[in-house]
Amino acid sequence: MQRRLPPGPPLWESTLNMRRFRENRLEFFSSLYAQYGELCYFQMGPQPICLLNAPELIKQILVRDYRSFKKGRFLEMAKDLLGEGLLTSGGEHHDRQRRIIQPLFHRQKIRNYAETMVKRAVLLREQWQANQEIDMAAEMMRLTLAIVGETLFNADVEGEAAELGKAMYTVLETIKMVGNPWALLVRKYQLNTPGRRRLMAAQAILDQTIAEIISQHRQGKSNQQDLIATLLEARDSEGNGEGMSDKQIRDEALTLFMAGHETTANALAWTWHLLAQHPRVMAGLKQELQHVIGDRLPDVEDLSQLRYTRQILTESMRLYPPAWILGRTALEEYTLNESYYLPQGAVVIMSQYLVHRDPRWYTQPESFLPERWSEAFRHSLPKFAYFPFGGGPRNCIGEAFAWMEGILILATLAQKWEAQAIEAHPVEPEPLVTLRPRYGLKMKLIQSR
Repeated sequence: MQRRLPPGPPLWESTLNMRRFRENRLEFFSSLYAQYGELCYFQMGPQPICLLNAPELIKQILVRDYRSFKKGRFLEMAKDLLGEGLLTSGGEHHDRQRRIIQPLFHRQKIRNYAETMVKRAVLLREQWQANQEIDMAAEMMRLTLAIVGETLFNADVEGEAAELGKAMYTVLETIKMVGNPWALLVRKYQLNTPGRRRLMAAQAILDQTIAEIISQHRQGKSNQQDLIATLLEARDSEGNGEGMSDKQIRDEALTLFMAGHETTANALAWTWHLLAQHPRVMAGLKQELQHVIGDRLPDVEDLSQLRYTRQILTESMRLYPPAWILGRTALEEYTLNESYYLPQGAVVIMSQYLVHRDPRWYTQPESFLPERWSEAFRHSLPKFAYFPFGGGPRNCIGEAFAWMEGILILATLAQKWEAQAIEAHPVEPEPLVTLRPRYGLKMKLIQSR
């Protein structure tokens, strides 16, 4: 049988596709998925794209044939900010960096950061006031920023290192906008806009901070065990036994900061939104926390017992996966199966948001049902029917860190607080680099009895 391109809208709709994509990305991809199924080939302007949401083909591209693809265009543009870190690099450089850094995220290593996560969550819950109206999305961002500031830089970004905190926030806001048309023009022509000037100033502060920390450690003037210190000590045991240069450490530190902050914050924010809509689930969470933890603070030893807490986060990331989309570019003509092929340069888009709501894998796919995540159900799912952290050799290296952080933060805050939705406040997902609430999440705090 002669192979052909997958089905999809006609070529003459390429300009219309660009407009629909700009107006509402989720709606655009969802409509293609509904009309053409798990494999859809189309063009946006001159760029060929394949929306691919079949778990077995996702596994094929991310695991079996990952060397036939490079990372997507967004990550190429992110190199301006992040350099050649794990998120943006490829080939032998990526493989070497992955070998060096992987042991640092072993479960036994990251357990050391649990105390910081709980401590920061306690500081936040003590600041909250009964009946106070807050933006839960902003509060979770502030919390995870404080945690990554302390674990990565050993700095209190809400206290004496407030300037560093502002710089970190500026870089995050810029990363979110990478890929929109104006950002592309600013990048291409190096336009001297106020936003670009703010970014350059923020980047200089981050670079100086990282350089000073590296220098102190190299000169033996610091005994702090932050993540930068751990990166300094890491060696390529399977290669030449060498460590990383200061530039490589800088790139990896910025990458860990960016990847380890906003994703967890958005996961937690959407979780609070869902809990406010489902008081039965909130009651079940409270019951588990009382049974496992009681009146003390949670710690790393409780993680295995907080099963319902984990199920709640799992289901929240099914409905609102922070990383809602993955992109790869075909390095050469690629055979998908016996029927279809992709041309060289085609962009493959795999969407967690779409796959996680597929009724083939999930009964009542639009419903928030944490109880569905039994061990039997997990084992029944195809490998890539649930993949909030990606998969294959390039999957998220901080997955275990993120699970620990999410569970400990949710447990610590939910011991003392519930949140009510404010009815008049619009809630809509905004699919940028991560899936964030477009208008924030205005909520009213209710102190637990």
